[in-house]
Amino acid sequence: MARRGPELQFELLAVDGSEGARRSRFTSAHGVVECPAFMPVGTQGSVKSALPRDVAETGADVILANTYHMSLDDRTDLVERAGGLHSFMAWDRTILTDSGGFQVFSLPGKEVTEDGVSFPQGKGKPRLFLDPEASMDIQRRLGADIVMAFDECAPWDADQHSVKDSLERTARWARRCRKTPLSTHQALFGIVQGGVHKELRERGAAQMRELDFPGYAIGGVSVGEGFERMTRVVKWTAPLLPDDRPRYLMGVGLPEDILAAVELGMDMFDCVIPTRYARGGTLFTRKGKLRIGDKKHRHEAEPIESKCGCYACKSFSRMALRHLHYAHEPLFEMLATIHNLRFYGDLMADCRREIERGRFGEWKAAWLRRYGAGTGA
Repeated sequence: MARRGPELQFELLAVDGSEGARRSRFTSAHGVVECPAFMPVGTQGSVKSALPRDVAETGADVILANTYHMSLDDRTDLVERAGGLHSFMAWDRTILTDSGGFQVFSLPGKEVTEDGVSFPQGKGKPRLFLDPEASMDIQRRLGADIVMAFDECAPWDADQHSVKDSLERTARWARRCRKTPLSTHQALFGIVQGGVHKELRERGAAQMRELDFPGYAIGGVSVGEGFERMTRVVKWTAPLLPDDRPRYLMGVGLPEDILAAVELGMDMFDCVIPTRYARGGTLFTRKGKLRIGDKKHRHEAEPIESKCGCYACKSFSRMALRHLHYAHEPLFEMLATIHNLRFYGDLMADCRREIERGRFGEWKAAWLRRYGAGTGA
């Protein structure tokens, strides 16, 4: 199944299992993205502690930047003068920009009205105002390949009446986003909200489908609701999204969460977890998380993981990495970030292979048993 349009081409290559794990790909103006795909996060125009070439070598086809952060202090003008985000970030592959909607949920002091949202920028600075039109204009100027509709993410434990009000506002804002001009190479994704309420998720999915977006996202998860509620939301919502468009689960990033969502039919993921954990000394392996600061690693000459082909594992021992970590050397953060992103890249490649083979569910169960039982040793 393939869909062509001015913004991107999407192909559904294989479906495996009763829940509908998908092997797909889409092509943007800056290349092919193989799915399921994990998107490293470069919130402020850079993936922290990693060179762009190293991020590419981890297997990433697409990275993410944030509209809110890239609109502060005239940064949009700066990026525009540099020729857009691809030039600014030295990244010639696909880029997705979040709309700033998560900041509507997460930042203190924001004020939400029907028109839009205002945010405090700090002492002595005027409040920043974002509305659907402004978010679209900033993302157009940034030049990302995929841009996200401006939405309102309600707290997961908000009462149903409040979540419904937020959902309806998100739908009205999405219509305004759809009417706002973008560059011809840009694809606008709609975001389904609705909290942890099945009927609201169904309504949100119907509202977004009416607007015929080139791609769809599930938002409002990974905000404290926990694994069980997150998977329920995805199980309700994913089947309601078009089969012939990309499906993006926003902000979900633990390996076990990603595997559950892949099995339920999601294609794209992003999260700061692999890079943030790396800087704090937590490294992902197929046998579980490894904390490099533990005493047991101080004399270990083996790599983080023998089966990993990243530069860190090919070049450095655990005891050397532990030393760099305790010495607060920037090199450690770079090496740890490269490793964690490669772990995620390999995990996504394994998902694609097993879906193509028609045995994703069996492989996932075995992978999780090994990962959950291990200690990283």
